[in-house]
Amino acid sequence: MKGGVMSAQPVGGGPVDHPRVPKTIGGISNALRGSRRAQFFAELLEAQQGPELDGVLTAWWGRAMLDTDPDRDRVRAAAEAGTLPTTSMEEVLRRRQERGVR
Repeated sequence: MKGGVMSAQPVGGGPVDHPRVPKTIGGISNALRGSRRAQFFAELLEAQQGPELDGVLTAWWGRAMLDTDPDRDRVRAAAEAGTLPTTSMEEVLRRRQERGVR
């Protein structure tokens, strides 16, 4: 957030139509390493087509996005050092009300 103004950034860290990790089995698999990749495939192979498979892909895509976040190490270090900026839920709700967002 610069100058107190929030800007919308794509979740993928790039253009909206080109996320950092494609939401495909291959994209997710390529972003995961070692035992996390094996765990992904184990869950994927057990999931039934439909909502269960969609849920596995969505959950692991989120993990892959976090694993490939270029700011991951900086954010983790700040969190461990207790210097990561935080905001209470009350503050978030107050800001939303001020902007007229429900």
